[in-house]
Amino acid sequence: MAIEHDYFGLLESGPDGSIFWSEVVDFGDQTVTVDLTAPDQDDVSVEALDVAAAMISAIEDVDLRARNAMVSELDDRTSEVTEYILQQQEQLGEDLEAFLADISGDTHIDVIRSLQLVSMTILADEHGGTDPFAVLEYALDRDATDEVLLVNLAGDGSVQSVTSAD
Repeated sequence: MAIEHDYFGLLESGPDGSIFWSEVVDFGDQTVTVDLTAPDQDDVSVEALDVAAAMISAIEDVDLRARNAMVSELDDRTSEVTEYILQQQEQLGEDLEAFLADISGDTHIDVIRSLQLVSMTILADEHGGTDPFAVLEYALDRDATDEVLLVNLAGDGSVQSVTSAD
């Protein structure tokens, strides 16, 4: 079986009924890998695909919402965002400045601004549920795949949580 959608085209299911779509999209001066996946195509609605397409098309707004959520967590010294930044400062030391796009004097904000959006994974079968519908992966260094922040989004685009990959 298959699902046809204006944005995604023909989404054919694998032998196990799962669907997978992937594309690299341009975002500013970087590229972002966008994956759409579901273990069972029968759990994917046209509405979920419409929402996914809208998120991809509005990736700049989605990114801004995610970064604002990270900034709002800076007040909590035990938040995953604060822990991630402290870990990067400790690991990179003086070399941290080489990864920063802009140096304003507020290192925490500078790190959040400098994070690269590496990927967006859309879990199409989770639309309308309590689990994340989309997961954004951010890294200060694209090559350091173990040291990332994950921003979990609901189907309405609101931020559910920000976690580290540890």
